[in-house]
Amino acid sequence: MSIETTVTRAWQRKALWLWLLLPISWLYGLITMLRRHAYKTGLLSSYRAPVPVMVIGNISVGGSGKTPLIIALVNHLQKRGIKVGVISRGYGGDTTQMPALVSTTSRPHAVGDEPCLIVQMTGAAMAVCPNRQQAITTLLNAAPDVQLIIADDGLQHYALKRDIEWIVVDAARGFGNRQLLPTGFLREPMSRLKGASVIYHDKPKTDLSHYHENSKNSHPSERLSMHLQADRLQHLGDLISSENQINRAVPTSGSQVHAVSGIGYPQRFFDTLESLGFDVVGHPYPDHYDFSLAELLQHSDYPIVVTTKDAVKIKALLLDYTAEQASSDEYAELISRLWVLPVTAVLSDNCYNHLNQQLKALGVEANLDVSTQTLS
Repeated sequence: MSIETTVTRAWQRKALWLWLLLPISWLYGLITMLRRHAYKTGLLSSYRAPVPVMVIGNISVGGSGKTPLIIALVNHLQKRGIKVGVISRGYGGDTTQMPALVSTTSRPHAVGDEPCLIVQMTGAAMAVCPNRQQAITTLLNAAPDVQLIIADDGLQHYALKRDIEWIVVDAARGFGNRQLLPTGFLREPMSRLKGASVIYHDKPKTDLSHYHENSKNSHPSERLSMHLQADRLQHLGDLISSENQINRAVPTSGSQVHAVSGIGYPQRFFDTLESLGFDVVGHPYPDHYDFSLAELLQHSDYPIVVTTKDAVKIKALLLDYTAEQASSDEYAELISRLWVLPVTAVLSDNCYNHLNQQLKALGVEANLDVSTQTLS
């Protein structure tokens, strides 16, 4: 078990030994405060893009549903005729080749898994680079008509000025022990939520009372919320090739499946499968994990279900395999057992109304003559 997985499980259990790390958290908090103050007062310079920038991130480590939210927002804005581009750090990609544009044929090892997924699902113009200014310059050179830039993560990247901040809070995890790293899983103190648009990633009938006090959107009629809706299982082989597709037996409710996940919060994925009636054998891996075929072959006997983010990497892995080797019975058997569970972010009407007000204030107008941009 990796150190990352061990610490993540300790955060989930609120393990007592984490309090031994409190002095490190105090130091981390001091550095974070001083750094943010330096940007706020101009001691450190920050970049203002020539078009409005909307940052979507979180104050906690691990997945919060940010990527599905971005995909839903991009699709929504495209349908309104707004030219939207996306930038990202490109975590897991080859930084020596950045800044780089992301296309539908880009590979995760070059630009990162999440950028690949976003572009495959939306067809939006997108650029990646740890230096967000360089990413924006590259994006606008390729798509000068972009009206709004969505920054994937980068909430703590204060070298980039932003016009809108959406902070996603996972209702399933809340804020844990409410401590900063490494005692808790918070990147910034909860006071950071003030002044930002807080989007609560809800589960049905979730009790949110333990953090209502920290939100100005606590009233049910005012809260900005979203949830993830699971779609039908899709065979991963169909994502690789449209040739010779056959009607495979889709795993049904009550059947046992291997749930393989390398996302920030794997338990949400496992819980979703269980809510669909599957008997789940969970296999959590660190976020952005680079799978190997040998590891996947270990999970035998039952169908393997993965997330869409993991599917992007596994798809590339399988494409590389077929290009280098002849298909074997072992390989074909693995392919036959690989399934993907797509999820869609469903936003409350309040979210869209709030976004429309923010964009109107920035002068970002919809093109009512255009129903949608070209999607991949």
